[in-house]
Amino acid sequence: MAKDKPKKEEKSEKKKGGHVREAGVYPRLAEKYKAEIVGAMMKRFNYKNVMQVPKLEKISVNVGVGQATQDAKLLDTAVAELEQITGQKAAITKAKKAISNFKLRQGLPIGARVTLRGRMMYEFLDRLVSLAMPQIRDFRGVSDRSFDGRGNYTLGIKEQIIFPEIDADKVAKITGMDVTFVTTAQTDMEAMELLRQFGMPFVKREQPVVKAS
Repeated sequence: MAKDKPKKEEKSEKKKGGHVREAGVYPRLAEKYKAEIVGAMMKRFNYKNVMQVPKLEKISVNVGVGQATQDAKLLDTAVAELEQITGQKAAITKAKKAISNFKLRQGLPIGARVTLRGRMMYEFLDRLVSLAMPQIRDFRGVSDRSFDGRGNYTLGIKEQIIFPEIDADKVAKITGMDVTFVTTAQTDMEAMELLRQFGMPFVKREQPVVKAS
């Protein structure tokens, strides 16, 4: 009589910021894209095949720390918080040119950036729309005016403490960040619908601001 094979133990992997991901578990929004969003987009825009359906390519999260020129510790803190929020190592951004009025020299570290793709991208987006945004005071939705005309969208976040990875009681300085969503959409209207399908809570208007190119 054959012996029953022992069940494989489910493994979990802990990343930066305390994020725990279960091995073999596909991100919820990645599954939603395949199961629901592709079909909804094809119906909405009458695409002839699935290859025409826009995709979310990457998410870039940028933090600017202008005061880092006077206090380098502020940049260190911002980098640590950005890595906690995104679960990925941040790259330091430097001044592209000197500005004498602000005592800013070319090449001086002034911020940090993280670029998310694949699993990390979907997991960050899920936490953003499901956990972080509901923490914004008097939240009524995000603006639909920040598309660039090429299907990309930038969202400004005023306080890092809306993210569950950040302990507000331990934050010494409130900092904001810009989150840019890069899509393969040909128009801003298609990009907005794609992000809306992912759960982006755009402000409801009688007439949409973005126009089809």
